[in-house]
Amino acid sequence: MSKWICVVSLAALMLVGCGEKGEYATIGTGGVTGVYYPAGGAMAKLANRNRAEGGTRFAVESTAGSVYNINAVLAGDLQFGIAQSDRQYQAVNGLAEWKDRGAQGDLRAVCSLHPETVTLVAADDANIRTLADLRGKRVSIGNPGSGNRGNALDVLNAAGIAWKTDIKAEELDAKVMASSLNDGRIDAFFYTVGHPNSSIMEATAGRRKIRFVPITGMDTLIAASPYYAKATIPADFYPAAANTNKTVETIGMMTTVVTSAKVKDDVVYALTKAVFENLDELRKQHPAFKHLTKEGMLKGLSAPIHPGAMKYFKEAGLK
Repeated sequence: MSKWICVVSLAALMLVGCGEKGEYATIGTGGVTGVYYPAGGAMAKLANRNRAEGGTRFAVESTAGSVYNINAVLAGDLQFGIAQSDRQYQAVNGLAEWKDRGAQGDLRAVCSLHPETVTLVAADDANIRTLADLRGKRVSIGNPGSGNRGNALDVLNAAGIAWKTDIKAEELDAKVMASSLNDGRIDAFFYTVGHPNSSIMEATAGRRKIRFVPITGMDTLIAASPYYAKATIPADFYPAAANTNKTVETIGMMTTVVTSAKVKDDVVYALTKAVFENLDELRKQHPAFKHLTKEGMLKGLSAPIHPGAMKYFKEAGLK
C-alpha cells in the first residue's frame, strides 16, 4: 500500500470541504484490495501537492463502494466518491436502489477514470465453464451497497438464473472473496473491477486453481442499459489461471468520480485540475490507469458535470 494514501476517521469527515484553511474534502473509494482505493489516493496526493496556501486538504476513505459513496456524497458525509457509471445513471434517474427515493437531482459528475469489467472467477474444480453452470453452486454476488452486487444480479437475471433459488448466494465483501474461494466456502465470485487486481491475483496463488468464466449472451441487457458494453478481461495478467485464451468475453462500464451540487466550485475545480494536469503521474499509479486520456475521461457521465469541473474543462479546451 502506498505510503502517501491518507485514511481519515469518521470524525475527520465532519470537516467538510468548503475551502477554508484546515478543512478536508474526502474522497470515498472502495475496498483496499480494489482499484478505487489507489485511484482515490492518487487524486488526493496530486491535489494536496498543488493546493494553494490555506486551501482544502484532500483525504481518502475506504468504503463499501459505489452505492455507499453516492449516498454519502448526497448526504454531505463525503465531498467526492468513486462510483461505477451504471450506479451514477441509476441514481440520477431514480432507479435500482434509488427507485423509492426518486431521481437524485443534486448528484454531479466530475470525470471518468478507468474501465471496469464484470468478472466471474470460479474454482477450476467446481466445473463452472458457463453462466448456466452456476446453478446449485455457492456464489458470492457481492456485499450490499456495492456496484459489484448490482452487476452480478443483472448478469444472473439476463442469464435466466434466479439468485435466491438457483444458486447458493453469498454476500461477501471484496476483501474476503479470494480467501473464501480458496478455503472452499464458495465456488465462484462476481467482482466488477479494473485489471489487474490484487484480490484476483491472491485467488490465483491459492491452493485451488481458478479460471475466468465468460459472460456472454448479454445483448438484451446491453440494449436496455446504456451504461453496459461488451468488454474483455485480459487473462494474461493472471498467468496462473486455467484459461488458455488470452482474453475472456464479458461486459463492462466506466469508473466515475461524482460529487454534489452543494460542494463549492473552487474545491471541485482544484481536484479536477490537479488530476487532468498530472495524467502522466496518475497513469503510473496502477496498470488500470495506463490508457487514460483527457478526452476519454469525459465519457460515461450521466449526471450533469459540476460547474467547478466544467470551468477547468473549458479552460483546457475540452468542452
